[in-house]
Amino acid sequence: MLNKKNIFKNKKILITGHTGFKGSWLSLWMYKLEANILGISKDVPTNPSHYKSVGLDKLVKNKFIDIQDLNKLKKTIKVFKPDFIFHLAAQAIVKKSYKDSLLTWKTNLIGTINILESLKEIKKKTYVILITSDKVYKNLETKRGYKENDFLGGIDPYGASKSATELAIQSYIKSFFSGRKNKIYISVGRAGNVIGGGDWSENRLIPDCMKSLKKNTKMYVRNPSSTRPWQHVLEVLNGYIILAKKLKKNKKLHGEVFNFGPKNKNYKVIEVLQKIKFFWHDINWKIIKKKNFFENNLLNLDSSKAEKILKWRCKLNFNKTIQITTDWYKNFFNYKNNKRKIFIKSIEQINDFENLR
Repeated sequence: MLNKKNIFKNKKILITGHTGFKGSWLSLWMYKLEANILGISKDVPTNPSHYKSVGLDKLVKNKFIDIQDLNKLKKTIKVFKPDFIFHLAAQAIVKKSYKDSLLTWKTNLIGTINILESLKEIKKKTYVILITSDKVYKNLETKRGYKENDFLGGIDPYGASKSATELAIQSYIKSFFSGRKNKIYISVGRAGNVIGGGDWSENRLIPDCMKSLKKNTKMYVRNPSSTRPWQHVLEVLNGYIILAKKLKKNKKLHGEVFNFGPKNKNYKVIEVLQKIKFFWHDINWKIIKKKNFFENNLLNLDSSKAEKILKWRCKLNFNKTIQITTDWYKNFFNYKNNKRKIFIKSIEQINDFENLR
């Protein structure tokens, strides 16, 4: 359970990528915690979107600017004067990173550098959580979970852009945010495949599954034996929130990196689909052999550092993760034109998660 003391109430929270899957859930959670939220995004990336489905466009302040635009970003952050920043904006789809590698590099690397440049303008204490990815690691296809001090070396354009981003972050911390008078405190969060209700991204397993259900067609599965560290979006966001709270309390976490991965074993794509079908019999799929781009087959994180230092842990087992994810989508299809119902379901899932021990 999160610490009962709500340090975010009435605080200025800036969230980049707030219209995306993870960003919208984090924005909703911060709204529940009565924070003063400013969301920055280029656009609403999907239709439908969790952001619009729960009515976040009416609940938080919105600035639609591209994080590649340094001048607008710098001005926005300087005027808002945030207490906390959660930087989630990214081009996070591996397949898309091959189709538009330049956009991926600009968004992930230059976008984060622009955030770091903007931080130079802030004169008050600000706590910053920068989100990268589990794909920053040099993947040796080993069963051992990767630790924070393992070698970086993403291969695909997405993973490589995130590896480079981490080098840029550490460079800025050492070069600009390490002096005695420093008021900017930064930590980095790495996580893997997150799932949950409201994800409509392209070329992702569960969104593709739900889109096929909507069209009453079979979905195509390109690599059923791939394993991933599947975990619910609230598990990861809980890690980011705890990290922000701990960073405020303990400045020694400045510059530290933390993995947030599931405790349970990795599951294959086909096992995820079979579990979804257990909760929703209408789901169907077809396996295809064609594969047009490189994608790691085995990836696992060691989260013992977060467990020891932050006292963070995964609360949901695989079965429960799939169950509440499926439950959200069922609610969406039943009430897709009723934002209030979808909002209530999302808040209910946050409340239930917070109450888990």
